[in-house]
Amino acid sequence: MRLVRYGILAVIILTLVITILAYPELPDQIPSHWNFEGEVDGYLPKLWGALVIPLVMIPFTALFFLLPRIDPLKENYRKFQGYYEGFILVFAVFLFTIQLQILLWGLGYPISPTLLLPLTMGALYLYLGFLVEHAEQNWFVGIRTPWTLSSEQVWKKTHALGGTLFKIAGIIAMIGVFFGEYSLWFTLVPILIVAAYMVIYSYLEYRKEKGTTG
Repeated sequence: MRLVRYGILAVIILTLVITILAYPELPDQIPSHWNFEGEVDGYLPKLWGALVIPLVMIPFTALFFLLPRIDPLKENYRKFQGYYEGFILVFAVFLFTIQLQILLWGLGYPISPTLLLPLTMGALYLYLGFLVEHAEQNWFVGIRTPWTLSSEQVWKKTHALGGTLFKIAGIIAMIGVFFGEYSLWFTLVPILIVAAYMVIYSYLEYRKEKGTTG
């Protein structure tokens, strides 16, 4: 776990160092938003454009480390701590790649998000699948519905299936890299379907359990 934590710290430091080094060469307006065709359709002033990702990365990373300490079910985190802290590392690397894209666009080296996002989001979904299938009951991490939080058995069934479906969504997202302007649909639609289905699945499993025991 110590190695993973060092990795998280290294990614944060690397993000800050690259941003500081690139900052003097950046233009007054930095690309900050792209349409589905991968074309820039939004800009931010130089300062905010360069800092927006670090300002998200650092607080969120700190929050992720805080959550197990304040969760009433904090003891359960120990059962999947490796996967949880691994997710923090993957999340930090994901934000690092986004920051790198922003800086490269600002420096005149455009990398289309239709190439980058399907790969990075797909990797994030894939790892999320591993985290989900190993997560024990808690209030912050995983598929938290009223029914998974009310039944340990429903939690386990929902997360076992959810882990597989998140991995499939990750693979589909990566395949989107071959579909140009449609690539972001491959990234967004599968994960939304999985999220909606898991809510319904957890409800039906809870009803089934109560019908059996009641």
